[in-house]
Amino acid sequence: MPAAGPAEGASARSKRADAVRNQQTLLDAAAEVFVTSGIDAPIRQIAARAGVGLGTVYRHFPTRADLVTAVYHHQIEACAEAGPRLLADAASPFDALRQWIDLFADFLVTKHGLADALQSDSDRFATLHTHFLDRLMPVCARLLDAAVDAGEIRPGTQPYELMRGIGNLCIGHDSDPRYDPRRLIELLLRGLRRS
Repeated sequence: MPAAGPAEGASARSKRADAVRNQQTLLDAAAEVFVTSGIDAPIRQIAARAGVGLGTVYRHFPTRADLVTAVYHHQIEACAEAGPRLLADAASPFDALRQWIDLFADFLVTKHGLADALQSDSDRFATLHTHFLDRLMPVCARLLDAAVDAGEIRPGTQPYELMRGIGNLCIGHDSDPRYDPRRLIELLLRGLRRS
């Protein structure tokens, strides 16, 4: 079998790069649609938001569960990668923590309905939850430690407790338009501050 020439190799890399871009665009579009319309939103709505055909969606994600899982992974990674960047760029470690918690709350809204979508595959859900904790708890811990070291918050807050508390505050957001979890999250953050 003849080896691929330089032009063929470059073309294959270009196609792979296009496929990765399409997949990222689909994941971003699906996350936006899930926030506004829930995870049961029509796939054609996600395709339209991404500017691709239905065939492209199904080529990347054969089932809705595959798409939901991929969006969940994508959002976990975005949230995990944001922590160190915010810590480096924010005016203070507490500001970095506050901005990260905003992203985390956005993520929690995006994941609404995940358990229902993956109900038939409880192993997949358990694996995703473990990945969620493994990736995000160290980021939260680093942000909390930096804010403690800077004297901005009291020591003793555990990352799991903070993440769980924020998660609990976000419950019910989509079913009650009168409820704004961000106001309560802000009160929680004020409670962490040193007097």
